[in-house]
Amino acid sequence: NEGHALYLALLARKEGTKRGYLSKKTAETNRWHEKWFALYQNVLFYFEGEQSARPAGMYMLEGCNCERVPAPKGCAAGSAKDAALEKQHYFTVLFGHEGQKPLELRCEDEVDGDEWVEAIHQASYSDILIEREVLMQKYIHLVQIVETEKIAANQLRHQLEDQDTEIERLKSEIIALNKTKERMRPYQGNQEDEDPDIKKIKKVQSFMRGWLCRRKWKTIVQDYICSPHAESMRKRNQIVFNMVEAESEYVHQLYVLVNCFLRPLRMAASSKKPPISHDDVSSIFLNSETIMFLHEIFHQGLKARIANWPTLILADLFDILLPMLNIYQEFVRNHQYSLQVLANCKQNRDFDKLLKQYEANPACEGRMLETFLTYPMFQIPRYIITLHELLAHTPHEHVERKSLEFAKSKLEELSRVMHDEVSDTENIRKNLAIERTIVEGCDILLDTSQTFIRQGSLIQVPSVERGKLSKVRLGSLSLKKEGERQCFLFTKHFLICTRSSGGKLHLLKTGGVLSLIECTLVEETDVS
Repeated sequence: NEGHALYLALLARKEGTKRGYLSKKTAETNRWHEKWFALYQNVLFYFEGEQSARPAGMYMLEGCNCERVPAPKGCAAGSAKDAALEKQHYFTVLFGHEGQKPLELRCEDEVDGDEWVEAIHQASYSDILIEREVLMQKYIHLVQIVETEKIAANQLRHQLEDQDTEIERLKSEIIALNKTKERMRPYQGNQEDEDPDIKKIKKVQSFMRGWLCRRKWKTIVQDYICSPHAESMRKRNQIVFNMVEAESEYVHQLYVLVNCFLRPLRMAASSKKPPISHDDVSSIFLNSETIMFLHEIFHQGLKARIANWPTLILADLFDILLPMLNIYQEFVRNHQYSLQVLANCKQNRDFDKLLKQYEANPACEGRMLETFLTYPMFQIPRYIITLHELLAHTPHEHVERKSLEFAKSKLEELSRVMHDEVSDTENIRKNLAIERTIVEGCDILLDTSQTFIRQGSLIQVPSVERGKLSKVRLGSLSLKKEGERQCFLFTKHFLICTRSSGGKLHLLKTGGVLSLIECTLVEETDVS
């Protein structure tokens, strides 16, 4: 309400992330007016002046995009005023809401303009939620580590107490032995003047013992290097290194998808003559931007673990990643639909021309948008294969064996769920597509349990009985000659259609929809 807005405006004036004067372009007159702006969280207020108590307006920045733009073409004239305007630094805020016009701003200082653009980029509540979730997972993991350390410290304390007792016992034994030695000393002979030959023999014996010990340790080390356990550890490390490289490549692919296609198309949808709507952009790219943010965090965690090589502990990273992989369900479920929407949009010449310009970007390396949209489809199976190979070279007594097995089982379960959902979704879309091709429509295709099997053309032949033409069994039409029918087979029904001269399909008036539950199939081998 208004009271809350005034309270937030007061906080923005005092504690705003970024404050200062900017010039704002009005949509009605296209003139520039200097206002005092204050950014607080994801709300941008502007005032008539720095001392104004009430804001002149406000903008919600959630889901927006802010980018630097060149100076308008009208500023290229030779007058002193135009030269001063050309030195201004312009940037535009594009809102994610359809119908809301962009906010055009400018300032005199380039550094100030960069700071404003960066501050508006950071003003996102959804990004803070994702960061909070990641930090919460880390906090839970750290709490578990602290509890484990407490238990280990308690055990160590008990061990120290036992060691103190053992030390006291050994001290008493040493005292007793020293007393025995003192009593036996008068009976020992004087051995200070030892024979030089004996000293040489002892020296040679000491050298031989050292050489034999070094030889034994060398044999032990060489045997371990050639052992299956060492070979397994080398292969395990190599799998982890390959996983980090693959994750880096995948993050780069998502970065290209978002920055070379999604964000430019989102800006194009906000133009005066948009070649594509915001709804179509959302249908094509789905939640690919959120997937990119998630894998950037995971990739940073992997690089941090590689820095601690050869100690490679990955299970806790998968513990953080697994709860967030459910976002792939929406992407995989609607992937085929997004490709259909993209194909429909390509029918627009303006959009097709613009898309080819984006695909010509060197970062795309000659790959089309459809290729980048397909990459997330294979990420979950890639993780499953990597974990399977990792477990094959992880000993059963390894500290993170159970955690990796749990992560692999969870990923396989998620993969099965996504496969079932994709199958159901594609079946429903196939049924609806067939239902639209039939002029009269067909209500049974709206049943979600109706699964499509196959379709094709069949020849409906008349049945001959005692030399006379009788009614054919598929429908009640009496045919004097064979007729071609377009047929559709489902799990519960069989549809028979005729094709008109215009190419449209019509259900047979009688017998066009056959229930397979009440049908009997008779195979006639004698076709004469």
